[in-house]
Amino acid sequence: MRSMKQVLIGLAFVGILGSLASALFFMMKKDKPGEPDDPKRAAHMVWALALRVGISVLLFVCILLAWKLGYIQPSGLPQNP
Repeated sequence: MRSMKQVLIGLAFVGILGSLASALFFMMKKDKPGEPDDPKRAAHMVWALALRVGISVLLFVCILLAWKLGYIQPSGLPQNP
């Protein structure tokens, strides 16, 4: 059974990818020819990218804090003799 840490980290990655996909959607969404650019579209894209950065920073801080408090331990790569 998966631990709660693995589920939370997985959900954070899904949130990061979802936010990135949302920003891509708003970037690729085209206006009709001859119409001016929609400022709402740009605002949605910026908000989605800012959310992605925020989730990424929060995930990094949480992993660093868990390591410092001893909840997780680095295992390193196995070395063959």
